[in-house]
Amino acid sequence: MSMKIIAPIAAGVLLALAGAAQAATKSTTFQVSATVAKNCIINAAPLSFLAFDGSVDVTAASTITVRCTNGTAYDVNLSTGSSNDFQTRRMTNGSAYLEYNLYVNGTNTIWGDTTNGTGRPATGTGAGLGVAQAQTLTVDGRLPVTPNNAAADALTFTDTITATIVY
Repeated sequence: MSMKIIAPIAAGVLLALAGAAQAATKSTTFQVSATVAKNCIINAAPLSFLAFDGSVDVTAASTITVRCTNGTAYDVNLSTGSSNDFQTRRMTNGSAYLEYNLYVNGTNTIWGDTTNGTGRPATGTGAGLGVAQAQTLTVDGRLPVTPNNAAADALTFTDTITATIVY
């Protein structure tokens, strides 16, 4: 082979090797982190008693839906409403009222908030915030035949209960 052909090839090979030898890389690492904060979401459906005529007790149920961060313990408290008394809640229409109460699902335990021996809240532990992980609590309502309720005028009575989640 002629020197005229070999010299340019050799020069090209040397340039390629020299370029590759100068390339360098360096790496580092970094942490990625997140802190999951405790959180709960609560929703409550209305509770409506059917027509009450004063002759028999009437019952009704409602649901409270709770979604909490996985593993988060919670209590759900219910307020007294307008009566300021857990033992006998009252729905009102002006000065007229109907006596009723709310109970922890399937029990005769008044659903309260544990202050001053006022019943107990519903309790649970979160299973995650996903929609599929919602936990449903049932509120049982009872509108009993009492002397006051049996003598009530034909009116519409209402009360507002606050459901509070403590976690």
